[in-house]
Formats: sequence, C-alpha cells, structure tokens
Amino acid sequence: MDRCVVLVDAGYLLGAAASLLAGEPARSRITVDHAALIQQLRERAEADTAQPLLRIYWFDGAPDRVPQPEHRRLRVMPRVTVRLGALTRSDGRWAQKGVDAAMHAELTELARNRACSDVVLVTGDGDLLPGLMSAKEHGVAVHLWAVQAADGDYNQSEDLVAEADERRVLDRAWITQAVRAKETGGLCAPPPAPRPEIAAILSAPLPESALAASAERASRAAAQAEAARDDEEAAPRPGESPAQSAHGHGAKGVPTPKDLAGTLRGPAGPVERHPAPQPAATLRWSSDRGWVERGGPLGEPAETASLPTLAQLTSAEQRWADREEDITTVGGDPFEVGQVFARRWMERLPETGHLPKLSTLYPRIPHRIDGELLRYAARFGLLAHKDDQIDEHDRYAIRAGFWREIDVRAAADHAPAAERAAEKAGKAGPSGD
Repeated sequence: MDRCVVLVDAGYLLGAAASLLAGEPARSRITVDHAALIQQLRERAEADTAQPLLRIYWFDGAPDRVPQPEHRRLRVMPRVTVRLGALTRSDGRWAQKGVDAAMHAELTELARNRACSDVVLVTGDGDLLPGLMSAKEHGVAVHLWAVQAADGDYNQSEDLVAEADERRVLDRAWITQAVRAKETGGLCAPPPAPRPEIAAILSAPLPESALAASAERASRAAAQAEAARDDEEAAPRPGESPAQSAHGHGAKGVPTPKDLAGTLRGPAGPVERHPAPQPAATLRWSSDRGWVERGGPLGEPAETASLPTLAQLTSAEQRWADREEDITTVGGDPFEVGQVFARRWMERLPETGHLPKLSTLYPRIPHRIDGELLRYAARFGLLAHKDDQIDEHDRYAIRAGFWREIDVRAAADHAPAAERAAEKAGKAGPSGD
C-alpha cells in the first residue's frame, strides 16, 4: 500500500519539547495545542514520504490506563488512534510502562500486513530497534524524526539513527507552532496567590456557627470540670515551673468537623448528644460538613430538598451533547470543570427561584449536587489514584468555579431587574406643579 503511517511516542515528543522550550523535561511546563500538532505531523509526514496519510498512532502513558482529557480530545480527531500504556510513580518520578512494547507490536503488524509503504517514527528509544529492523525486512521505508535537543546533541538512540532509512529533526521553529512554554516567575518571585474565590471558600466560617460555638462552650466546660477534679495534678510539682505545669491546659480552639460529629441539630437549634445512644452525624465528602446523612433522624434541610440535580434535569439527547462537549472542548482544569457543571445546571433549571435559594447557602453546596459535581470532575483525570479521591485543593477549585458561574448568572439576572426598578422609580417620581 502506498500510504504512510506515523507512530508517535508522546513521552519523547513532549518531554523533548519541554526540555527545548522550558529547560526541563516536565510536560507540566508546556502548553500543547493538540489539534495544531496533529495537523503539523500529518502535513510533514505527507511531504517527507510523498504518500497520503493512513493514520497517526499516538502512544502515551496514563495512570491505570485511564484516558486523560488530552487523550479524549485526540482520539476523536480524524485519522488519530490513541494507544495507552500504564503510568507509574517510582522514587518520586513518573515512568511509562508498556508503551514501547505497544509501539513495537503495532510497527511489526503494519509491516507484516503491508498496510503502508512508509512509517514515520517519532521516538528516541532504542528498544524499538528490533521492530524497526523487522519493518525494513518487509519492505517498509522507515523515517526517524527527532526533536531538536536543548544542548545540540542527540536525544535518540544511536542504533535507531544508524538503522533508519531517513532522519529529520523537528526544530524549535516547527515545535513552537503548536507547543509553548508556560510563563513562570523568576527564582526570587513570590509564589502566585490563590484565586480569590478559592481563598474565600477556604477562609469562610463553618456554616453551623452556632453549632461550633456550642461545641466550643461544651469543651471549655468539660476542661474546667476536669481541672477542678484534678486540682493537685494541675499544681506545680517540685522543680516544675508554673508555665510548664500549665502547658497543655489551654482553651480548646475551634472544633474540627470530626468534633462536630458529636453533636446534632435539634428543632430549636444545636443540642448536645444525650448519654443514651443516638445515631451520630455522618461526615460526607461534601461541602456540607455539618449536615447529617439524608435519611437520618433529622433528614435533609428543607431549603435544599427541592433543588434538582443535573442528572434529573438532563435528557438523553443533552447527555450525549454534554459528552461530546467534554471530549472536544473542556480542558479539565478544576476551576473550568466547576464552571461547566454550574452552567449546564442553571440553563436547565425549570424555575428561576432555585438560583437565589442556592446563593444563600454559599459556600456550601447541597450534598446531592456537590457529590454529582465531584463525580463529574472525576471524569477528567482529577482523581488522586492513590486513594481514588480528588485532591483537596482541586476540590476547592472545582467548587470555586461552580460558585463563580453562579455569581455571574445571578449578577446578569439582577442587572435587568435593577434597571427596570430604576426606570419605574423615574417614571413614578415627584411631578412639578
């Protein structure tokens, strides 16, 4: 077949590009326009081989082989096939497993089946040498592409270079058409400040302020009673200073969510748990840290029970369109993910009264909606694969994006109402004699 195929080792291509543009091989230091990069690879391959493109194979690693946002975008592009190996962490460094073997198998199979006349390899790993030699024996011309090395030296196996039929170097000018280094401050520059929305959520007081105050008062009373009972233990011992004796007997600070689990909210406000066994509050993975599990003795707060979830508001056609948008346009940044979720939820609300009701709960998100939001975010590779949970800072960023979109919509809805009120007040103003 007179066609060309491109096999790309993404770890080599993007790592070498990061070294060239940012001075270190960390892919987090660069931003990649994948659509532009794929188009460049196609045009360059067709020009170098003088053959039409059959397909571009993109080989990369991913934790647990779960496609990341960039992989989902790539695999829906025309003429692109994504093959994923494992990505594991060892000694503080990430390493790909199975990528070289997958490239070797694909290269050998293409050559054996005579699926193409030319193969372009974008890699530097000498482990592909047997596959390269096998392809040549089946009559396939092998083109080896390198990324310009930051130090001007080779960043490919010398054996690969020696066995390839043709070799090209993708220079800085070619790379920078689709890849650029992220801007970073100088060595002495202060660390970037967190987004104001994230800082606001982090610094917001616990919603159950009365509950916290009650728990604090109870803890102080218990501490005073214990001090009265153990008066002689609190007195300075021979050779011990008063300061040393007082160490550890200070007032207790603001209780943690775990402390709050020991109290329940009653009809007239927070009440202390009685000695008789009662069901304890369940601390959910949610922004509603003091609320009890729905179905408990107190149930879900009435002000949030009527708020519908996004799943309840979404039709089958909308679900399909949402999936397409997630794959093609949503980048996977935690803040952006929260915004997208909030936008869809607000657009599908049947009643405008739900939005003001939700705004009064800031910074809490009702746990049914919050859980759905975090499950949605997990699709974008935001899970910390060690314990299958989302990083705490990412959770705050997701919720901050959610609230930012809610605020924008609320402000947009408020502006026309304010204008109408002002216009009405102007018409109804005092008239002259």
